[in-house]
Amino acid sequence: MTAVADAPQEMAKEIGQERRRKEDQRLITGRTRWTDNLTPPGTLHLAMVRSPFAHAKITSIDVTEAKNATNVVDVLTSADLGESQGVCINAWPITPDQVAPAHLPIAADRVAFAGEVVAVVVARSAAEARDAAELVDVEYEELPAVIGIKEAMKDEVLAHPDLGTNKSALWVFDSAEAGTGGNADDAIAKARTDGIVIEREYRQQRLIPAFMEPRSVVVDPTGEQITVWSATQIPHILRFALAATTGVPESKIRVIAPDVGGGFGGKLQQTPEEMIAFAVARRIGKPIKYTETRSESLVSAHHGRDQWQKLTLAAEKDGTVTGLKVELEADLGAYVAIVGGGVPVLGAFMFNAIYKFPAYHFACQTVLTNTTFTDAYRGAGRPEATYAIERLMDELAAEVGVDPLEVRAKNWITHEEFPFTTVAGLEYDSGNYELATEKAKELFGYDALRAEQRERRERGDKVQLGLGVSTFTEMCGLAPSRVLGQLDYGAGGWEHASVRMLATGKVEVVTGASAHGQGHETAFSQIVADRLGVSFDDVEVLHGDTQIAPKGLDTYGSRSLVVGGEALVRAADKVIEKALPIAAHLLEASVDDVKFHEGSFQVIGTDAKLAIGEVATATFAAHNLPDGVEPSIDADATFDPVNFNYPHGTHLCAMEVDTETGAVKMRKYACVDDIGNIINPLIVSGQVHGGLVQGIAQALWEEAVYDEQGTLVSGSFVDYLLPTAADTISFDVDHTTTPATTNSLGTKGVGEAGTIASTPAVVNAVVDAVRHLGVNDIQMPCTPERVWKAINHGTDGGATEGAAMPHFDPDAEPGTASTEGAGA
Repeated sequence: MTAVADAPQEMAKEIGQERRRKEDQRLITGRTRWTDNLTPPGTLHLAMVRSPFAHAKITSIDVTEAKNATNVVDVLTSADLGESQGVCINAWPITPDQVAPAHLPIAADRVAFAGEVVAVVVARSAAEARDAAELVDVEYEELPAVIGIKEAMKDEVLAHPDLGTNKSALWVFDSAEAGTGGNADDAIAKARTDGIVIEREYRQQRLIPAFMEPRSVVVDPTGEQITVWSATQIPHILRFALAATTGVPESKIRVIAPDVGGGFGGKLQQTPEEMIAFAVARRIGKPIKYTETRSESLVSAHHGRDQWQKLTLAAEKDGTVTGLKVELEADLGAYVAIVGGGVPVLGAFMFNAIYKFPAYHFACQTVLTNTTFTDAYRGAGRPEATYAIERLMDELAAEVGVDPLEVRAKNWITHEEFPFTTVAGLEYDSGNYELATEKAKELFGYDALRAEQRERRERGDKVQLGLGVSTFTEMCGLAPSRVLGQLDYGAGGWEHASVRMLATGKVEVVTGASAHGQGHETAFSQIVADRLGVSFDDVEVLHGDTQIAPKGLDTYGSRSLVVGGEALVRAADKVIEKALPIAAHLLEASVDDVKFHEGSFQVIGTDAKLAIGEVATATFAAHNLPDGVEPSIDADATFDPVNFNYPHGTHLCAMEVDTETGAVKMRKYACVDDIGNIINPLIVSGQVHGGLVQGIAQALWEEAVYDEQGTLVSGSFVDYLLPTAADTISFDVDHTTTPATTNSLGTKGVGEAGTIASTPAVVNAVVDAVRHLGVNDIQMPCTPERVWKAINHGTDGGATEGAAMPHFDPDAEPGTASTEGAGA
């Protein structure tokens, strides 16, 4: 049967169209079904009693007064719930000897971070539960707390004394041992003699995902199944975790992710609050609801990033890279979260980025501290890697004395070299860094801005102009199950889809990917409409419910389109294949004489044809089917790719820096991303714009800060600075296209690209504006205070204090290094 062979090429009517999102009508008119909007009859409400201490023994809990409060049904501790509360799992033990403390949803005898739950109040309203929570009398014996990576590495104060160490796991990759490259130490030793060696230490500050909708969970145990509604990215994984740790059969648990208001990785978690609500509902036998306050969200929902990165780059004197050594220290917080330990490991494969490093060594030490646990945050390991290598390539350009784009072009993989196996062992299937960069330069007006920068320097303006570059790639479409297995990841990476042809000729699509703002219903409708040749409006997409979509691995890692979308394509193709013999029978023709084209089965060389909707109706009636053919053309498909996919792009940023005050202002931002074939340009533009703002926010504004006692002092939006539209500018966004070869649609991920690329572009621009004043690094976020201190005291980014630091001089001849103004 060859009925689907020409379908993708000849039916491109929906793919590529700027369709407005189907979801938006209900989202913007208040008709959403947020979890917090759901209140089954008889619902009781929870309030969490949380520790004010980062580290302390629980010596006693007196719940008497709270239990006697108005409309309080019960007050429960860890001892009350026992094994019924389950445990919070770590699905990615990155080494066999990883040290990981047991993580009970409610702390039993000791708390390990400020905000950890120590008791839960059950009441008839949320307000009454919160009031009663303040009446729970908990006595603590405060213990020394370890705050910060550097302190944790000393092992002098232990986050978990029973473990005997703060060091959780050491994960190492070496290209010489893996057979993918040479020895990095040898390359560095050689470069110290007759080349260039650059050593820098960069800080990835701790961030808070700060999703728009706070986490919420409703559990109804009153039916045949226990139904869980949760604001989660991972309904299928949550169902598994609940079953695996509580003993409730998976078939008796239904998890629904209704409309979910953002996640950015922050809802990729089996949360303590979900486990508590599940246990309380089973215990009391009534529906239970919990919605966190914003303050609770900031203090107890998992955080992201938090690394110290030490990099050593070796190069020849002309800027050709010869080796890279990366030494990471990553803070896991108080517990090893569901994939928290593996986030830095994802970055391990991206420090080499788009460059042809002959030798590479990576080592990551994860540590435990008395802070909120960390896990994936938009990009998950890849933004951290991209930031470090793109900052380092700017340093290399400064050392050689050439434009930052020139040193990148000297070292990047050229478009003729794809597919290319990197020093980290990954095969990049497609790309064209040259084309994206040239288009970005033109869009940005690069040469004119460089000229303006020279003029400002010559005039000695108090406001200097800096240009920042970020040429990036990322591994996304988190999926290949065999690769994940080699990394000891606790699950596969496949995705499942079903296409159901209804009796009316309409199409019902079921996907295991679960949306939280990405536009799945729209993009998936476009894909299926094109594949089957039906109307966009005739496709209904169902998702986020483990009863309706029983198979799936959910949404994270830019995998929905490239893995879930491909599963849909394969299911749709199976529908056509199953419909072909029925259509041929109805048309009284041989199967070999019928082709599928633009939604219809047509007898070759005649006008006789049947639309696929008509075949669906006839199949439903089953009055005239071929012998031995079942009355169904519905189809399922599961797709497990053999490789990641690799979007890339060039991002350029112009920043103005007031050298007297340290104030920074974005002048211009342009980016050209290559995400393969585009399904919906409008959705892509929204993803890029949103991602840019998050990455820029890390560079300029956001930072989660703890004091010495372990109190989160940035625990509200008064102190944790999120940008608004007024803080940003209009971005110039464009794209180039080199189709992916890992899926039939030729698509690549886009959800994380803007965040990954933008942070180093912004910081490179800020540093570029003041490099001639002796500055070569400013720790993020680049606040006016930090910029002013760097200008007035100088920074060396790890070089010898007071040493003259070379920099790119726009006026110098190519290849000429300059140290003018360094060390000021």
